[in-house]
Amino acid sequence: MTNNDSSLRTLLKELIDEVSQLIRQEFRLAQAESAEKIGQVQSGLISIVAGLLLAFAALLILLQALVIALANVVAPWLASVIVGVVVAATSFVFVKQGQSSLKVVNLLPARTVKSVRDDKDMVMEKVR
Repeated sequence: MTNNDSSLRTLLKELIDEVSQLIRQEFRLAQAESAEKIGQVQSGLISIVAGLLLAFAALLILLQALVIALANVVAPWLASVIVGVVVAATSFVFVKQGQSSLKVVNLLPARTVKSVRDDKDMVMEKVR
């Protein structure tokens, strides 16, 4: 029987060692994949920022063209004021919408919170 016990111990030790090695290998693979994905995210963000900068430059050019076109109808200074006020009002609306969507109440994961509360209530009920 002692031979069987030592064989069982040896098998368990080998199993634990192999599982530990497997977990370490999986962790290294996850680290390597994460590093690769971070690189992809970085290059994607750089492309998005470059595109947004170009879009902003295009917007400025189009707004200047609008001022020039409007200057054919009203005084140039008034054309600039009109376009400036319209752009400022539009940006104000966007900022207010963004602020309201970023309120803490809107960002709380309501379904998850409810689910956790339900789970807690269920566990408390089982304990009683």
